Amino acid sequence: MTTPLHQAAGPAPACAAATCRRSLRDHELAAQQLLCGPCVHLIGVWLTAELPRQITVLEASRERETTGVSAGGRTVHPTAPLPGRADILNLLGPAAWDDTVRDPYGEAREDQHGAVPIAGTLTAWARVICDDERHWNPPTSTSPLALAAWLARPAILGWAARRPWAGDLHDELDSMMRTIRATTRISPRRRAVPQPCPRCDSLTLVETDHQLYVECSDENCQALYTRDELAVAARLSVDRGSRVCLTKDCAGATYEVPTGHSVTRIHYCPPNEGEGEQR
Repeated sequence: MTTPLHQAAGPAPACAAATCRRSLRDHELAAQQLLCGPCVHLIGVWLTAELPRQITVLEASRERETTGVSAGGRTVHPTAPLPGRADILNLLGPAAWDDTVRDPYGEAREDQHGAVPIAGTLTAWARVICDDERHWNPPTSTSPLALAAWLARPAILGWAARRPWAGDLHDELDSMMRTIRATTRISPRRRAVPQPCPRCDSLTLVETDHQLYVECSDENCQALYTRDELAVAARLSVDRGSRVCLTKDCAGATYEVPTGHSVTRIHYCPPNEGEGEQR
């Protein structure tokens, strides 16, 4: 269980991502990050792990579905039908590196329908990064996979997490991935974890594909744990018959677990002691 930081100086600033409830930790503040580590990790997972698989599904789903058996008659359409699914063609469509549109008739806005292409979203952010930091060489290709791989480079992603627009980057990529999932009907799986939450003792732990943390879904708890922390908690609970205690002056033991850049402290009451103070 990650210990809240800056308790004496007031609450730590929140992660800039709109969908994140996590506060920034000491090592993240020291690195001048505006996005927390899990959100930075998640962007990398979207771009390098999930997006290539989603694009494979989109590519295989271009054609319209046909059902039934043809009766031999001719179907009359007021206009020629599109050769594929418009929603998927929109997502897979090309996008120019130069966002200046030459439109002598003033009809470009009315001609644009549906979702912004994947390449359009990624190209826009590649341009922001290249304009903001001139020493980054632009991607050599404007294909969605090449753009995604370029944006997910650790040096670029780590630098972007410190920029004032870091929250917008996360939120726009989150919106793009939600649109893609709604089209392919393929989403990361959420699974219940068969272990009590070390903090609230409820069977409400949930893990999601590619997420760094396992989350307690109880709205009154909402604690986050790494899988290593849960393994330590399970071992201590079995070996000692004890559980997490939130009482500061309890006689129980504090266990320090190295977790990445920080040390996580898990405090346990000894068996049959402090029963009125636990929870």
